[in-house]
Amino acid sequence: MAVAIQVVAIVGPQLSMVISGVFYSLYIAVFIQPSTWAFYTASVFIGIAAAVLWTAQGNCLTVNSDETTIGRNSGIFWALLQSSLFFGNLYIYFAWQGKTHISESDRRTVFIALTVISLVGTVLFFLIRKQEDTKAPGEEDSTNEIQGDSSSSQSKMTRAVAAFKRSIKLSFTKEILLLSVTTAYTGLELTFFSGVYGTCIGAVNRFGNEEKSLIGLSGIFIGVGEILGGGIFGLVSKKNRFGRNPVVMLGIIVHFIAFYLIFFNMPNDAPIAPMEGTDGIAYMIPSKEVAIFCSFLLGLGDSCFNTQLLSILGFLYSEDSAPAFAIFKFVQSICAAVAYFYSNYFLLQWQLLIMVVVGFFGTITFFTVEWEAAAFVARGSDYSSI
Repeated sequence: MAVAIQVVAIVGPQLSMVISGVFYSLYIAVFIQPSTWAFYTASVFIGIAAAVLWTAQGNCLTVNSDETTIGRNSGIFWALLQSSLFFGNLYIYFAWQGKTHISESDRRTVFIALTVISLVGTVLFFLIRKQEDTKAPGEEDSTNEIQGDSSSSQSKMTRAVAAFKRSIKLSFTKEILLLSVTTAYTGLELTFFSGVYGTCIGAVNRFGNEEKSLIGLSGIFIGVGEILGGGIFGLVSKKNRFGRNPVVMLGIIVHFIAFYLIFFNMPNDAPIAPMEGTDGIAYMIPSKEVAIFCSFLLGLGDSCFNTQLLSILGFLYSEDSAPAFAIFKFVQSICAAVAYFYSNYFLLQWQLLIMVVVGFFGTITFFTVEWEAAAFVARGSDYSSI
């Protein structure tokens, strides 16, 4: 977190995204001709790059939005971000369908293509308009973003230290502490839908020969849910007069339905099943249709939470957004790592229970912050979008 904030403070959000994109591309390129030392080295750098990228893009999203557009822009951003889940898994599902062994040629083709796409995306970061480009001639800078005013006499290192101190102070504010519970939930369910649930599907022997291909199909429908949620919440944001809470409420209801169906459909030992899989049955005969439907619900619910977290952080901390987004990613990543750790030991029912409990309290804490934000705006500003 500290490194991310200081990098963005020194070089600015745009160049930070470009640098992070280069490291992402290098990480993908490692898999073209993998080696142990290169993989572990690249993994360390991409961890740092991911923190910088999320901090910078959150900052960039905020400075290019205002109170009336932050909800729309967050939704569109999330839909574009998650489109990779749909298109990537769609390609893998059809290109590798029926294959029991992935050849070196197949692997190289995929990772060369991904490397090129990543590099193209990195170059496109240069086309993002800067904060000063959005102002009218002669307009004063109304924000105090961490990169600071170019006319300031402070050195870049001084601004970086100041930004880090502000992030530490911000970490202990009431709003951030409350939102951290919601963010923690997104980290837990991120691990579940991106890693654990696919493992569960692949471990169910009763799905027959399609159990492995269903993993790719599951990823496709997770992507459909993410894109649909981000697109809808982005497009209707200006017409929503009830704030962010209904969207978060929808997200937790959708996830609770998904958890209930998964609990009934998936064998309890699926997350920790051996390589041979499991022949167990939960409370119903495992259904492929229910499993894929749950994938869609997991993606839709995730988009509800993440779009609204991005929106409320950009709204509350429009004048100092980078530290807020750095804290958001820090908490989410820590909880995702914790979930990955216990997923190798806990039965499915306990993993679902943890997410239900944390998700419930995360929803309550989000409601609290949103109500306070709405009350604040009602006293002095417009509150016309989620």
